[in-house]
Amino acid sequence: MTVIIGAVVQAGTVLFDKKRTLEKLADLASDASSKKAQLIVFPEAFVGGYPKGLDFGARLGMRSDEGREEFRRYYNNAIDVPGEDTNKISKIAADANAHLVVGVIERDQGTLYCSALFFSPSGELIGKHRKLMPTALERLVWGFGDGSTLAAPQTEIGTLGAVICWENYMPQLRLAMYGKGVEFYCAPTVDDRDAWLPSMQMVALEGRCFVLSACQFMTRADGPEDYHPIQGDNPGTVLIRGGSTIISPFGKILAGPVFDEQAILTAEMDKNEIIRGKYDLDVVGHYSRPDIFQLNVNEMVQAATVEKK
Repeated sequence: MTVIIGAVVQAGTVLFDKKRTLEKLADLASDASSKKAQLIVFPEAFVGGYPKGLDFGARLGMRSDEGREEFRRYYNNAIDVPGEDTNKISKIAADANAHLVVGVIERDQGTLYCSALFFSPSGELIGKHRKLMPTALERLVWGFGDGSTLAAPQTEIGTLGAVICWENYMPQLRLAMYGKGVEFYCAPTVDDRDAWLPSMQMVALEGRCFVLSACQFMTRADGPEDYHPIQGDNPGTVLIRGGSTIISPFGKILAGPVFDEQAILTAEMDKNEIIRGKYDLDVVGHYSRPDIFQLNVNEMVQAATVEKK
């Protein structure tokens, strides 16, 4: 299989309403499937949400009761992996008959993680990546992933990988993913800055891979009445403006970017372009210098408690 049709979904969570968000996920996956997409990428934190503009009541040395309640609400809209909600996403992937990469907020005991889940066209959960480095205030509400979830599922369409939002600015992580032979480098995000597009072009050029970056498009109207972001309460206020894109291994823009609207972008991706690109740049092969530089990657689970039997 040489030519793959990829899709990036630009849409926002129905904030603090997991049931409606999963319904929206199903509708959007079906729409992308109708465009013959074989690989469908959803944004960062699509299931569970990215409540942009909240501070969760935190000040240096202080946390408020209101902020604790906001976290409880956020936690209740996260999902267990595996679990009932994960099974619902599995069915969505099977119904779409496509590979799905979905940004979720995952809960594990008392901690939340920003994760990307991989599903096969049969609905099997084939991989999970937990964001290694939450940024700024994200560190207050999300835990840190470890090297045990540097997933790179090998599928019939090629090797998939996911690097979430500002993780893409971690050179060591990018190199680790290139070393796994990632052909379709998925970048779920909520970064809607103008600088994001050239960043994705650089990743595609550096890794000689296809980059599929899906960003949320979210307005204040996507949240409930009692959601009060710092940006204000006008329902039309755009909180995350999008910018989703698909990039070729030569940095060529194949789709997008699109701003200020919900959209599904698709592109044909010819895997022969990967090999054409590796001809003069393979950063983990002939263009590396392992005699000078080496990257050691710890893929062990980092557990706080270990049972010895």
